[in-house]
Amino acid sequence: MTKTGTSSRGAGVAGSAADTTTLEELERRATARRDRPSYGHDALIACDRLVRIFTTDGVEVQALQGLDLLVKEGELMALVGASGSGKSTLMNILAGLDVPTAGAARVAGCDLLAMDGKARLRYRREVVGFVWQQTARNLLPYLTAAQNVALPMQLRGHAKHKAERAEELLSMLGIADARDRRPHQLSGGQQQRVAIAVALANNPAVLLADEPTGELDSATGEQVFAAFRRANEELGTTIVIVTHDQAVASEVRRTVAIRDGRTSSEVLRRTEVDEQGQESLVAREYAMLDRAGRLQLPADYTQSLGMEHRVALELEQDHIGVWPDDTEH
Repeated sequence: MTKTGTSSRGAGVAGSAADTTTLEELERRATARRDRPSYGHDALIACDRLVRIFTTDGVEVQALQGLDLLVKEGELMALVGASGSGKSTLMNILAGLDVPTAGAARVAGCDLLAMDGKARLRYRREVVGFVWQQTARNLLPYLTAAQNVALPMQLRGHAKHKAERAEELLSMLGIADARDRRPHQLSGGQQQRVAIAVALANNPAVLLADEPTGELDSATGEQVFAAFRRANEELGTTIVIVTHDQAVASEVRRTVAIRDGRTSSEVLRRTEVDEQGQESLVAREYAMLDRAGRLQLPADYTQSLGMEHRVALELEQDHIGVWPDDTEH
């Protein structure tokens, strides 16, 4: 009896110790979570589980389905995706032209879900610049190139040095000789470069461009992209370009693909030097892993292996193995 009683008391003590340890562990984990930096704290653009739902005639369409995206300051990157993938919706949200349904989005410290109308207008004038695909949409037809570039500065109240700033931007983009021409006197490529100068006029933190070479031939498109690169290198402006043009996408160091309202894959490019001193550009594709642990495998990969409803997983020492489901055969 004594032995049994002692055992019970011992079990009770052990249980109390175990309970105490569990509480301490929970408190430690909670403290660690509180002290952990927030998602995207060091990014210029941070989209966290972003959702955008449109309702038309009572039918809901989810354009963005929990999209995650981080963009660091000074990046020049491209967003690609099929029509309806959600990339234009994302750009409109980042430009302050649309409001997300749920999730979080911050650009240069601005909370895109919390801004009122006045703050949103200030955001579009001061924080972001935007270049549309349609060249005529970017410029006022009755103003010269220099006057178009000066207008955003005038609207912001920075009219004192607007002429000098306009001249600097037009010169940097190689179109100083077009300063006194109106849009109808400019080629499509010149119009887009003036549009870039307009978007840069108020020195925005981010420059967004939606298919800026979509209406141009390949040679002219290269000139326009060179203007984006020059703005990125000389001004340090962060630039995000939505494009279908594979030539443009391959010119940037980072290309993010969007599929079904989520970021699906990412191509990173870097320059390597061989033993003979020859430089070469090396590209590697990655699948994007969202914060819930989901990833989208490339469609051509899954189709070639017959992967459909589920896949087999196995944790290895340094990787995760993914195989077709062999129970279906």
